[in-house]
Amino acid sequence: MDRIDLLQVFVRVAETGSFTRAADRLGLPRATVSTAVQQLETRLGSRLLHRTTRRVGLTPDGEVMLERARELVADMEDIEQQFLPAHGQVSGRLKVDLPSRIARRLIAPALPGFFERHPGIELELGSGDRAIDLVLEGVDCALRVGPLASSSLVARPLGHFTLINCASPAYLERHGTPRTTADLPRHTAVNYASPNSGRAAPWEWSDDGRTTSLRMRSQVSANNADIYIAFALAGLGLIQVPAYDVREHLAAGELLEVLPEARAEPLPVHLVYPHRRNLSRRVQAFAAWLEAQLADSLDPPSRPGPARLRKARQTNMQPERR
Repeated sequence: MDRIDLLQVFVRVAETGSFTRAADRLGLPRATVSTAVQQLETRLGSRLLHRTTRRVGLTPDGEVMLERARELVADMEDIEQQFLPAHGQVSGRLKVDLPSRIARRLIAPALPGFFERHPGIELELGSGDRAIDLVLEGVDCALRVGPLASSSLVARPLGHFTLINCASPAYLERHGTPRTTADLPRHTAVNYASPNSGRAAPWEWSDDGRTTSLRMRSQVSANNADIYIAFALAGLGLIQVPAYDVREHLAAGELLEVLPEARAEPLPVHLVYPHRRNLSRRVQAFAAWLEAQLADSLDPPSRPGPARLRKARQTNMQPERR
């Protein structure tokens, strides 16, 4: 390995805290990763990592070296991208994380078209309802729905998902249709429980720029978007859900919108990246394609209103972590 390669290996070990995880992310044998770090330490004449049976930590010299190594690796990537032909084929491994329902409904069916344009990319697509640590998991980019917490991640706004209130015809036949928000205490909701905290989000609506919340009765809760919608289809209560997510159910009459004048604030959608100055061409290619795929389901980005959505209600709507 040359010196830049050694630095790349060191950075990945330092960020994941594990030789094994770093080897998995880099696609290298663990022994190769361990040898690379040893070679770097020998070259520098300083120990960079504390090694124990449970974890790997940075020494004081390692902490200083990590920031410098990140800069040097980024500079080399900048140089390589500058001299690569713009029309050249994009290739390499790409690791992406998406909310599960978006991945299944909007992205997976369209991926053959992406690979026709970029056959040299090898995509590893993770999906779930829990926000992950991008650096620890070695993820190149992730789609996040809902408010983002302050972090070192780079966030690119893509737009908003409009939230609507709906229920099944069977539920409305048994319990009646709420006409105003004053009717809500007499109704039952399906709770959406945060996959991270386990806490159920309250029912919310925006009134003259102010968000009002209400803890509604509930007999059932879900921490997965597919189950959340399935409970509503079964007539178990009202739900608040992105409009794109139930478009087919609304068209088929399996769900009906209620209280259209009392919707919660739209949910912002961002594409987030680990802290780095420039993105690889494969990440840029996927980001542009992903934005195009989501265009029909998103409202365009806009300035946030005065009201704030306190609790996220959809897949991966928890604040992003490093």
